Amino acid sequence: MGQDRGKYDFYIGLGLAISSSIFIGGSFILKKKGLLRLARKGSMRAGQGGHAYLKECLWWAGLLSMGAGEAANFAAYAFAPATLVTPLGALSVLVSAVLSSYFLTERLNLHGKLGCLLSILGSTTMVIHAPQEEEISSLEDMAKKLVDPGFVLFATVVIIVALIFIFFVGPRHGQTNILVYITICSVIGALSVSCVKGLGIAIKEAIGGKSVARNPLAWILLFALVACVSTQINYLNKALDIFNTSLVTPIYYVFFTTSVLTCSAILFKEWGHMGTDDVIGTLSGFLTIIVGIFLLHAFKDVSVSLATLAVSIRKEERAANGTAAHSTYDLLHNESTEDMEDREMGLPFESVSRRNGAMTSSLDH
Repeated sequence: MGQDRGKYDFYIGLGLAISSSIFIGGSFILKKKGLLRLARKGSMRAGQGGHAYLKECLWWAGLLSMGAGEAANFAAYAFAPATLVTPLGALSVLVSAVLSSYFLTERLNLHGKLGCLLSILGSTTMVIHAPQEEEISSLEDMAKKLVDPGFVLFATVVIIVALIFIFFVGPRHGQTNILVYITICSVIGALSVSCVKGLGIAIKEAIGGKSVARNPLAWILLFALVACVSTQINYLNKALDIFNTSLVTPIYYVFFTTSVLTCSAILFKEWGHMGTDDVIGTLSGFLTIIVGIFLLHAFKDVSVSLATLAVSIRKEERAANGTAAHSTYDLLHNESTEDMEDREMGLPFESVSRRNGAMTSSLDH
């Protein structure tokens, strides 16, 4: 019964994670449309410190969509391990790329379609090899994990890095370097996922009849989650306003997922339950997703399709044939010249002298 219940929870978490990706992927498009509309009106942009987007309906629609996605994601962490839920965020990148080709006039070329396919294959591989058992089942277990020296060190490093980027690096390089604001969102996101995981466990306990409202850990996790999510929203808005969506989305996914997987390995130790083949399969799936995302966005501005690819191949074949014919002509010409020189070298001395004498007499005339 315990194993059946675990599999049941696993598939519930999987379904919630997929629906979360759909909502979050759509939220990027709605937010970007709202920010573009504000830019056309001449309002102060979010990247310059403005908050005019708070009066834009499309931006609020994107925020609600992201809220629905985060709620589904929140619930998914209560049923499935973070090693499974977080990498499935690649599907939000896929949804964002497909929708942007329709609503933001961004073309999805052949590389993009191959990237989408690789992202799906990588996500499937990670689902197959992800751990199906839970390491933490109560807030008491969560409290013990949070005071683990490894996690305390990790959280301290994350907070220090975030503060350095917020107060020193961001004001100087945030407008020109896409990695600044994305790094802030990503490292803070690792802590927010830990808070979500703990609150998800608290909700499951509350549904089971346990009193969690009096547990101070639940309130600490809630306030920490609000602070982390607020910081993520602020700096993600700045990154989206300044840089292209096709760059922000994949880079944010790679950085955020790497941070969460690192945090999961340190805090929840879900990797300890996985066999060698599952670890290799999970990492391979993650790398496949990264390659897919790279293909999806790195060549986004290159106009490549099956039709243009066929035309290019035919042009290369014609060019190769022309070069081969030219090379053959040069070879034959060189051979004929060499034959003439060999013949002249092979003539008797008298014949050469006689020919030279005839040339001289003709010149005398």
